[in-house]
Formats: sequence, structure tokens, C-alpha cells
Amino acid sequence: MAEITGDQRVQSEVLEGLATAVNHRRWFVELALPYLGDNPIEIGSGLGDYVLEWAPHFPRFTATEADPDRLVALKERLAGESNVEVRQMLLPQPEQERGDYSAAVSYNVLEHIEDHVGALRSMRELVRPGGAIVLIVPAFEFAMGPADIATGHVRRYTKKTMRAALTDAGLTVERLHYANALGLIGYYMATNVFRLMPKEGPMVKVYDSLVLPVTKAAEQLVRPPFGQSVFAVARVPGASEA
Repeated sequence: MAEITGDQRVQSEVLEGLATAVNHRRWFVELALPYLGDNPIEIGSGLGDYVLEWAPHFPRFTATEADPDRLVALKERLAGESNVEVRQMLLPQPEQERGDYSAAVSYNVLEHIEDHVGALRSMRELVRPGGAIVLIVPAFEFAMGPADIATGHVRRYTKKTMRAALTDAGLTVERLHYANALGLIGYYMATNVFRLMPKEGPMVKVYDSLVLPVTKAAEQLVRPPFGQSVFAVARVPGASEA
């Protein structure tokens, strides 16, 4: 049975803190945009920071959240966005509705779900044939630390394990690479060595304003062999393949 993992209060505090990392968010917004089509759905919208960046690019956008308290806050925050629908959704669902979304995008959510292949199959059912599943997940098990455990992470990924999960879910991998190499080093030092939570503060501001732009520029030229995150794009099989 699907369930919400981790301390929801801690998760919300982390989301609020990371909301100040504007450059980081906009980089990851740009990564997904080419794949989202005309009617995407976000799985796990949290506080809505990504929704507000993505929604102006589309005639329709659907935001979802599993946690009831964050769902209320999300609806209040997005009430003025006429092209955005907000739904409660917890994946995987045993009898997932067949949807007609152009894409499903989910950032830093899959690592919370024990049955991640089942969740990916549920996302596949939401998306029309040929549409995309766009994901960002945290990378490398060695970086698993107190912050991961407190926020309910059950795993971190490599490109290999991400590819295996997507393939097992019946999806065709289109793009798969690491992102934010310097961020992995900073995250490991902050959360595993100094035992800090990734919240708003001087470290986040310095990283986002000084380190992140350099990292982004470098990775647009050369894909790094490691990173804080794995970025993945997979396709739902066409009607003839399904």
C-alpha cells in the first residue's frame, strides 16, 4: 500500500529553505521544459515553487501533492493561477486511471517511494503514448545521511539503477545524466560531515549565487561523471508498442 514516508514537518522546512536557491531551481526548470509538451502533470509539487516557474509556459498544468497539509497550502498559493489544477495524488496507485497528460514531471520524489517501479508504472498510465516521464532524483548511496533519513529517503540512485527502474516500468530511456557535480561535494560535507540540514542560510545563498552558475555553465559543455542528482527522461511506449 502506498504511504507517505518521512517527517512531513522536516520535509516542509527543507522545502522552504531550498526555495531560496533560485538559480538552482531555474536550472532544473530549464532541463525539463523541452520534454513537457502541452499539458503536463507534476507529481509531488510540494510548496509549488516549480509549478510557478513551469505553469506560464503551458495552457494547462496540473500540480499534485500527497501530504494533506501541504495540499491545502498548495491550493491556497496557486489559487490565482487560472491554468493550474491542483489534485491530491499518492503513488503508486493499484488501479491508476488512464490519463492524457503530455508528460509527468517529478523532482526529488521517487526516492521517497518504496515501490518506485510501481510509482513509475502509475506515472506511465497518466501519460499519453509517446509522452515523457521527466525525473530528478538524488544520486549515490554513499551520500545517504541524516538529512535523507529525516526526510524519508529510502534510496539514492546511480544512472545504472535509474535506468533499471525505468526499464522495469516499461519505459524507454531517452536521456540520462548526472547534474550538479559540485553540489554533491557540498551536500556530502554539509549533511554527512557537519550534520546540517539543507535549509535556508548563508551556505545555501553562497552556493546558489556563486557556485551554481559556474557549475551550470561547465556542465552545459561537458557532462560530469558524478553529480548531486540524476536527471532522466523516458518515453511512454506508442500505441503499437504498448
